[in-house]
Amino acid sequence: MTKAAVEPKTLAAVETPASLRSTNPANGDLVAEFPVLAAAEVDAAVAAARAATTSWEEQGFAARGECLLRWAGYLSDHADEVSDLVHRENGKPREDAYLELILALEHIRWSAKTAESVLKARSVRPGLLMANFAATIEYRPMGVVGVIGPWNYPLYTPAGSAGYALAAGNTVVFKPSEYTTAAGVYFVEAFAKANPDVPAGVFTAITGFGATGAALCAARVDKVAFTGSTATGKKIMAACAPRLVPVILECGGKDVLIVADDANVKAAAKAAAFGGMSNSGQTCVGVERVYVVDSVRERFLSALAKELDGIHAGSDDSAAYGPMTMPSQIEVVRRHVADALAHGGKAFIGGLDSIRAPYVDPIVLLDTDEASAAVREETFGPTLTVRSVPDVDEAIRLANASDYGLASTVFSRRNGPAIARRLRVGATSINAPLAFGAIPTLPFGGIGDSGFGRIHGAEGLREFARVQSIARQRFAIPGVALLSFGRSARLMGVVRRFITARHRRA
Repeated sequence: MTKAAVEPKTLAAVETPASLRSTNPANGDLVAEFPVLAAAEVDAAVAAARAATTSWEEQGFAARGECLLRWAGYLSDHADEVSDLVHRENGKPREDAYLELILALEHIRWSAKTAESVLKARSVRPGLLMANFAATIEYRPMGVVGVIGPWNYPLYTPAGSAGYALAAGNTVVFKPSEYTTAAGVYFVEAFAKANPDVPAGVFTAITGFGATGAALCAARVDKVAFTGSTATGKKIMAACAPRLVPVILECGGKDVLIVADDANVKAAAKAAAFGGMSNSGQTCVGVERVYVVDSVRERFLSALAKELDGIHAGSDDSAAYGPMTMPSQIEVVRRHVADALAHGGKAFIGGLDSIRAPYVDPIVLLDTDEASAAVREETFGPTLTVRSVPDVDEAIRLANASDYGLASTVFSRRNGPAIARRLRVGATSINAPLAFGAIPTLPFGGIGDSGFGRIHGAEGLREFARVQSIARQRFAIPGVALLSFGRSARLMGVVRRFITARHRRA
């Protein structure tokens, strides 16, 4: 879900260390060490993936699906090992790591079992003028897909891009984040271990920093799927532009939760607490802004305080969430909170003293200026801004004033769908947090500064296929050859009269 696997400053081919040391964000312990691949090595990985495209495509949907299911089975069989690795490298609690794995497995399974029904050739009507033709829409793999993944959900997010791309018949070169490289490499190696007979080039991991990601964009890939910040997404687009390589960009969010006057207030408070604080707030579709109607404000705040009572960050078993994975993000949180307080915001829960690197305890700010960084920019930390509004119309207006448009949450007993339809976002969850991300049939992605393109669902599968339209003449009609220089004046006269009658409106 987000934050850049490639930091904005590092997309240029700058000098990097010879090796990448992945460390535990809670204590700095070494998790694993990996080589930093240069452009030539990235090119070699893409070439190997290219060489494997034909054999992988020719396996067909059923055989590819079995490979994906074996992959999911291997990950499930090693769930404790995977969860512990994600815990050590990302910092999230083991149970949260396991929940992330569950979501990844469900998406892999769905894509494996559904790709054929979504991407099989389908006949369409040719129309009256071309009635002697058969018209078919066919879907072909793109070829080699480059995937650049994030550190906040190192399994779930690539499952929605790499997994779907593989199901569609593409080979994949995956560059995991430098902050969660061990989890990304494990993810790829699990596929190979589950499928020892599949050529190595089908699914490959490349390791390194931003320059390695830039090299992947410059290599001869056929599409790039990126999850990360908006700033880096723009650099990804620029890097892919010279060869007109299409991209999917799943960028940041400043997601809103609206509490209507008919909401289940306690449930809304639970959703705000979990949506804002889980995974240390490092979730692109996590709740960052709350707009609550005046008539239920005090009840909501009381319920929210109860929900967050005792919730704290840490690496012990009693902690609700772990450390900030990327150290520089702590300063973003500090800057946003300080700016909010300096511009009239009030600390309702926590404050600047909640920031005790590498941990940040829950912070809730009331009535923060809408022009402040805490409201306008993606914080990506365990913070919420809460503002009361006179009615839902004002909540919607403020929600849509953001440059981002990724996701949202609405609590209303009677009007949830009606409110959701008025929000300028890619997804909405009604009366529960984050539900759309757990439903494989629903496409996932945003608009505006949140990016474009979709992963998940049928739309996600089609993102990794090129469309080919085929028109086949089944039989010739004597004397009727509109698409030739031999058409007669008499034929055109008949056609003209027919078209005039067909389209005339009295």
